[in-house]
Amino acid sequence: MASPCTTYHPSPGSPENDSMILFSTSTSCSPAKESTITHSNSSSFNSSSPPPRQSSPDKTYELRIRNLSYTISPNGSIFSSLLMKKSTKPKTTILKSVSFVAGCSEILAIVGPSGTGKSTLLRVISGRVSDKEFDPKSVYLNDHAITTPVQLRNICGYVAQEDNLLPLLTVKETLMFSAKFRLRGMSSKEREERVESLMQELGLDHVANNFVGDEENRGISGGERKRVSIGVDMIHDPPILLLDEPTSGLDSSSALQVIELLSSMAKTKQRTIVLSIHQPSYRILQYISNLLILSHGSVVHYGSLQSLEENISRMGYEIPIQLNPLEFAMEIISVLENQEPHFKHQSCSYLRWEEAIIQDTANKEVIDQGKIGAVSNAHCSSLFEIAVLCSRFWKIIYRTKQLFLARTMQALVGGFGLGSVYIKMRNDEGAVAERLGLFAFSLSFLLSSTVEALPIYLQERRVIMKEASRGAYKISSYMIANTIIFLPFLFAVAILFAVPVYWIVGLNPSITAFVFFTFVVWVIVLMASSLVLFLSAISPDFISGNSLICTVLGAFFLFSGYFIPKECIPKYWLFMYYVSLYRYPLDALLTNEYWSLRHKCFTWNDENHSECLLTGNDGDLLACSCKKSVKDNNLKDYNMLEIRRTQHC
Repeated sequence: MASPCTTYHPSPGSPENDSMILFSTSTSCSPAKESTITHSNSSSFNSSSPPPRQSSPDKTYELRIRNLSYTISPNGSIFSSLLMKKSTKPKTTILKSVSFVAGCSEILAIVGPSGTGKSTLLRVISGRVSDKEFDPKSVYLNDHAITTPVQLRNICGYVAQEDNLLPLLTVKETLMFSAKFRLRGMSSKEREERVESLMQELGLDHVANNFVGDEENRGISGGERKRVSIGVDMIHDPPILLLDEPTSGLDSSSALQVIELLSSMAKTKQRTIVLSIHQPSYRILQYISNLLILSHGSVVHYGSLQSLEENISRMGYEIPIQLNPLEFAMEIISVLENQEPHFKHQSCSYLRWEEAIIQDTANKEVIDQGKIGAVSNAHCSSLFEIAVLCSRFWKIIYRTKQLFLARTMQALVGGFGLGSVYIKMRNDEGAVAERLGLFAFSLSFLLSSTVEALPIYLQERRVIMKEASRGAYKISSYMIANTIIFLPFLFAVAILFAVPVYWIVGLNPSITAFVFFTFVVWVIVLMASSLVLFLSAISPDFISGNSLICTVLGAFFLFSGYFIPKECIPKYWLFMYYVSLYRYPLDALLTNEYWSLRHKCFTWNDENHSECLLTGNDGDLLACSCKKSVKDNNLKDYNMLEIRRTQHC
């Protein structure tokens, strides 16, 4: 049995964060110092003795769960939500009076069929629920009640089932960026030493400079990627580590390596480790101290593997020689669920649920855990977050060769292609319509040329949600860093497009006009990139995101005033005219083209040039209003009338 553990004290200057965490580990950043504890054999298998410790930790945790239940309410329809009607559907109970103890220096494995509440249990005891859903009388640390999820989030490290990592970063870079965000109180040298030590502990030092990779980009193996995920979420050395199916998707050898690693961590640093797992193999079971078997949200068995074997034998069953007790227990799970309650905790005589007398001073130490992070994080400069994110984002963009190539080729092909179509354009009345068509097509081309960045944003979104939800940085810091890094890259794209199309077509020869044209193109591609980034945040996948982008851009183009005059747009659609991303750049390009020619006359009323019908100033005003009227029966003015009608004159 685990000996009582002393209360955990964060080391001075250790940064912590009490932000709501959804998918990742807590933001507790101070290493756990723990007391010596005896490791109990987990089963009838002979487990190896703990290796000698390199340090003498003096602070540990014992996690006690008492009668933990968890229910969820079904989501009502949008209509009922608008009418503020309560859902009539019954609530679903996920967990039913779950109780167990996770001792220091031990591994507790949560086992059971799919849909029994294993992941939900881990999410609750790691503090990944709202205050309203948390039961303050069900979770105890060292016999002291936990009253808010914030306290758990600052103490527990949580490793999600999915490996949400950036594939174009190396193993060392991934851990270093995590250390920069979560160990801000340390110096650069101390953070680097921490990363080197952690890589050696995780067995990743030989792949430190290898890319993490993913399904499309070759990188490290699946087992190594899982160890990197564990390293990211334990860079701050949490005393309690919770893992959701760390062996899922791994082969038997890689899964065994991960469990061996966790067992070594539990013994050498006296961590409390709780994990969920699907039917572990014969060799993995020797590293597990206790089993918590769930069925339909209820505890079927809690104790060692040996006690499970005794319990099955006591019920009159004989375990087949080719199966271990846990595998056989999964086959008779319904029988175990209906057994007498005193059998379920037969081997857990130390599972005492007396009401703890909580001392005010001791409880205050635990409660203060939730406050340290908020104070520390308040003093962390946003400039630091932006600088670190800029460094990381630049590495990713620089290594995304296909993005560089696609944007460069699009700009060059688009610029020279349009230039060859509108080569040496005239500067008379008929050229007004041609220029308007050129600008409209250029806008459509530039705004739709950033869709290839959608998969990159969708891939990063999972990592951003994970990191931002644990308080590693603010979303605003990410947006600013993203913009800063994209500004020079998109400026180069704007120049590659503007130079050929501007001078081959023969637009306004003024240098000032060319600079402004390039600036407008730059703003257009930056606006398009921001639009794709925004839509990627609300799109579940690439197909729906691509469809959404096409729909939005098509609607903006339709209501830009190029196809339908403002006066002809129905009143209930008029707002689209004002929010259209096409309208304002189109006005700016027309104004820039004709501003310096506003006194030049393009069309005269008669051969004597007695009255000017169209000047450069009129060409500029085509984007917003009509300056003068013309006669409908004047055939010379047909082009001008058509353009004016198109531009809601």
